[in-house]
Amino acid sequence: MLKAVVCDIDGTLTDDRRRISTGAIETIRLFIDRGIPVVLASGNTLCFLDALARMIGTDGAIIGENGGVFQVGYNEAPHITGDRSSCLLAYDRLVSHFEAQEIALLPYSMELRHADVAFARTVPVEEVRSVVSDLPVRVIDTGFAIHLQTPGISKGTALRALAPMLSLSPGDFLAAGDSDNDLEMLEVAGFGITMANGSENLKKIADLVTDQMYGDGFSEGLLSALERFF
Repeated sequence: MLKAVVCDIDGTLTDDRRRISTGAIETIRLFIDRGIPVVLASGNTLCFLDALARMIGTDGAIIGENGGVFQVGYNEAPHITGDRSSCLLAYDRLVSHFEAQEIALLPYSMELRHADVAFARTVPVEEVRSVVSDLPVRVIDTGFAIHLQTPGISKGTALRALAPMLSLSPGDFLAAGDSDNDLEMLEVAGFGITMANGSENLKKIADLVTDQMYGDGFSEGLLSALERFF
């Protein structure tokens, strides 16, 4: 029996243009109204996730920056597990590298991040990986942004740390996501769902791949699991 849900946002609760699926939010609220905890897990910042969680109506447990930081609930101190110093060093090198090509990196919310660095997908991710290959950073392409992260840190490691603080185990969770940055989260969860738009790597390990895409697929998967596992 599963006891909780952890879900990605971009590409899972949204469409490919990041427009939120109202149907997906309604599905989440079915779980919330039954007293089932729901954790939002994203590459986004904590302040973004905190606001979204409040508007959806969860208890405020969130995983941000692809696992580099997490929070047990509203007004709780964040737990920072990533080392941003190495990410900033890598970012400075990338800025110099792409400036030489007259390409500007477009950073996302630099002053609001605790553990990683994120920027727009306006440069080839494989070139990014090559430029910083000798540095202790992990390059993550979410399909919506490129992130520089501490190696060994993921949504899965954050879920392992967060779950006991909620009196749960990672295996108690149903996990839903669409991108390779969700792989570790689905691996440690008790049941994993991806949608028709999910990455091929995610489809290989998911327990359920939905017929529908994006938020519609998320609702399809969770409604299927609600009566079977909860």
